[in-house]
Amino acid sequence: MISRLTDLDFSAAVDDLAAILHACVHDGASIGFVLPFSEGDARSYWLQNVRPGLKSGALELFVLHHNGRIQGTVQLIPATMPNQPHRADVAKLLVHPNARRRGFGRALMEALFQRTAELERTMLVLDTRSTDPSRLLYLDLGFRIAGEIPNYCRNPFETRLEPTTYMYKELSA
Repeated sequence: MISRLTDLDFSAAVDDLAAILHACVHDGASIGFVLPFSEGDARSYWLQNVRPGLKSGALELFVLHHNGRIQGTVQLIPATMPNQPHRADVAKLLVHPNARRRGFGRALMEALFQRTAELERTMLVLDTRSTDPSRLLYLDLGFRIAGEIPNYCRNPFETRLEPTTYMYKELSA
């Protein structure tokens, strides 16, 4: 089951969200963090970076529940500039490594697409490390490659730099 979290639901979900983020970083996901990375670091990310945006309405947080726990999440961040009322960003699509290959990432993105349409946004933008498996999912979901920036992000395990791909998807008006 997929739902959008409100600030009221957030406190009950933060432990699961922190566990997912922690596991994804330790599994090699390039989502802005590098090792060492503790569950406390993951919890701080949700409390300090996501919760304020959730409270203010600057972002929407989708979660996928399976077997009584949150197994995946994604954020929708509508653009706020006057020349971008049609656009939104996709951020932090995360599925717990133990719950992958079950269609959860795709289901989260489909829920995000539906909400994007409700908000009358017609353009989604995201970035992903060029070698991440998520890139293939995004392409399969209809995202197009806008370009690639070499040496954009650091590998989570090593000090080497890797390319990032910027992608977009145009939705029906």
